[in-house]
Amino acid sequence: MDRPGLAAFLRSRRERVGPQDAGLPAGVRRRTPGLRREEVAQLAQISVDHYSRLEQGRGRHPSRAVLHGIARALRLSDQERTHLFRLADQAETENTGGPADVVPAGTLKLLDRMTDAGVVVLDGACRILAWNPLAAALFEDFSALGGGDRNFVRRYFLHPDPARRGYGMDGSPHFAATAVGYLRIAATRYPRNAEIRDLIHDLLAGSPAFARLWHDQELRIEHHSHQVIEHPAVGRLELDFEILGLPDRDQQVVLFTAERDSPVYRALELLRVIGTQDLSGAP
Repeated sequence: MDRPGLAAFLRSRRERVGPQDAGLPAGVRRRTPGLRREEVAQLAQISVDHYSRLEQGRGRHPSRAVLHGIARALRLSDQERTHLFRLADQAETENTGGPADVVPAGTLKLLDRMTDAGVVVLDGACRILAWNPLAAALFEDFSALGGGDRNFVRRYFLHPDPARRGYGMDGSPHFAATAVGYLRIAATRYPRNAEIRDLIHDLLAGSPAFARLWHDQELRIEHHSHQVIEHPAVGRLELDFEILGLPDRDQQVVLFTAERDSPVYRALELLRVIGTQDLSGAP
């Protein structure tokens, strides 16, 4: 626990928040900017003495609940809250034996703004946590899947429709190898997680292609590469994929893009219009 660093951070954040920001009356004769210590303690629902000692660098190790209360009281951003927990040498979330499944609000806004790229957010076990409309059109309507099926590796190797397995990537499996690499790391990082163990069991039993990748013991994780997708509606797409990590949450933002104004880019524009409609003519 970095007591001096925590104390300085708390003082600086307290001075930044005005009483009106916290829904408190401004009053008169304020000698310092921002909130008073008593007001922070009230908003955080902790004792004034406990908060004052933290600001003075003399406090005992604060609990997770105390830190969450202080973060709310001081109107901390996601990054500031994470920094607060690190200064206090405390885990931001309780360890449940598996990767976090809450996507930061800023990341969700990013997905909304990126209309010319297919974007998905995966956790370390390749669960699909969030996606934008173009990603759904590129792969499938993830919103129609149950929680257990909403996993990229499971759908890639064990899709109930054999024609949909591989998502049209069979001839260029770079992304699949990367996803299997992330799953291997998750299995090591969360050895007691039953969901990950069951997923690997199902994949080994049901997919020879997965079994080959799993048993070769290689970690082929590529954060930037090319991926060919044979899409049933718009044909062959040669895309770049980029993986941006959110290491504090064990999540990855995956972007599938094409060079602007290229034929593939125009195909993605058409795909965005088509959406998740089934144009195969199948009954």
